[in-house]
Amino acid sequence: MRKLINSTYVTLDGVIENPIWTSPYFAAEAAEVAGEITTDADALLMGRATYDGFSQAWPAMDENDPTTGAAFFNNVKKYVASTTLTNPSWKNTEVLTGDLVEAVAKLKAQDGKDIVQYGYGAVTAQLVRAGLVDEVKFWIHPVIEGTPGFTSALSDVKATFELIGTRVFTNGVIVATYRPKVTA
Repeated sequence: MRKLINSTYVTLDGVIENPIWTSPYFAAEAAEVAGEITTDADALLMGRATYDGFSQAWPAMDENDPTTGAAFFNNVKKYVASTTLTNPSWKNTEVLTGDLVEAVAKLKAQDGKDIVQYGYGAVTAQLVRAGLVDEVKFWIHPVIEGTPGFTSALSDVKATFELIGTRVFTNGVIVATYRPKVTA
């Protein structure tokens, strides 16, 4: 069974939106971890907001430059959870229709490598609630944005995770990797 890996950038005060604040921190160590995530994946799962941002940014990047990650993002199979997107323009994109939990469970049951998901919003909340997220990687940045953190879509999601690894970068970023804790 494939694993669903969530990778989310977050500030010290819990902000995940508009992660332009990550730019000064994306150096060699971050590129190494990001590369590990994409090397182990052959599919990308997104909500509509992430799709809209990614589909504007990645096609404009140079796929011949291995430091950009554009070759992966532009060519990997992409799945978008959306009730309004009908004709995606980004190459290799499929809109998941019907029940999201059922659709993702089917994707996970297929042969293949990991499915990676970026960002932590309403789609992730549904998948955490359903027990379909296998790992969460929070990239904690030494930044305070001064605005409220995690969105209200997550306010009713309760889950317990266990720490399975950490990477600390010289620039202060911490990648904390968790998996759902199974309670008896």
